[in-house]
Amino acid sequence: MTGIAVLIPIALLLGLSGLAAFMWSLSHGQFDDLEGAAVRILIDDELKDGTQP
Repeated sequence: MTGIAVLIPIALLLGLSGLAAFMWSLSHGQFDDLEGAAVRILIDDELKDGTQP
């Protein structure tokens, strides 16, 4: 019974910290450009000196 008294506050603390991290990432624009990262992998990089790899 004493174990559950320790585990419940730990679970609440971890859940609230995860929610706080998610809300912080939303407010700082971490999820603004979801399409860009998926398309960016398809774009060929230009070489600076013009040579082929």
